[in-house]
Amino acid sequence: MLVDSHCHLNYPGLTEDLSGVLARAKTAGVGFMLSIGTRLSDFDDVLATAGNSDNVACTVGIHPHEAGTETAATVEKLVELTKHPKVVGIGETGLDFFYDNSPRDIQEESFRIHIAAARETQLPVVVHTRDADEKTMEILEDEHKKGPFPGLIHCFSGGEELAQCAVGLGLSISLSGIITFKTAEPVRQAAKTAPLDKILIETDAPFLAPIPFRGKTNEPAYVAHTAAKAAEIFAVSPEELAKQTTENFFNLFTKAQKPEIMTS
Repeated sequence: MLVDSHCHLNYPGLTEDLSGVLARAKTAGVGFMLSIGTRLSDFDDVLATAGNSDNVACTVGIHPHEAGTETAATVEKLVELTKHPKVVGIGETGLDFFYDNSPRDIQEESFRIHIAAARETQLPVVVHTRDADEKTMEILEDEHKKGPFPGLIHCFSGGEELAQCAVGLGLSISLSGIITFKTAEPVRQAAKTAPLDKILIETDAPFLAPIPFRGKTNEPAYVAHTAAKAAEIFAVSPEELAKQTTENFFNLFTKAQKPEIMTS
């Protein structure tokens, strides 16, 4: 069984056919999905995507794109919202210096708030970073000095230095459909420097559909294609890759409950 460690089930393209999306994921061998929060104002919608399903959990957080408008985040607020049993992580948060949809200083402040909440709860912080490797590493290292915290770099698209920094701080790396793109050889080589026990896989659905679905709406079922490419990168069988990345997910997201189908 596979785990989609990062998807947005409340986003257009997925939420209109959520039952179908979940059914297709099951057929593709995806046993668990993590629906990611990007706005506190949408938290109830994210929570609803987890519903009563035993194979979907969610996170709470503010995406760096939204940091300039979603200003209500405090450590206390995030910690309070993590008390819901379906909330197993914090974020996504981080830095996006490609689009700069929010002022950089506000992105950085929000990032540190999320890390502080992760440190307090010991729930993983889900880190988005684009065109911001150096500042991301600076903040991760600075915050780690205040005390360790679990987390991962989601949708990894950085260089070897970022990969090694993250792993050195005890964080994991999540690989998306980007690794299937022809132009992504530098990303594949950087990811390969991380140990397999620190690797997760994701879709980031409805975005970044892997080949052969590039350009179409992504969904959790397609994580199987990312897993196949990851198995090639790490020179292991698809079965070993699935087993290891699933184990890695539950070792990191310790609050997430394995569904019965994955424990039988």
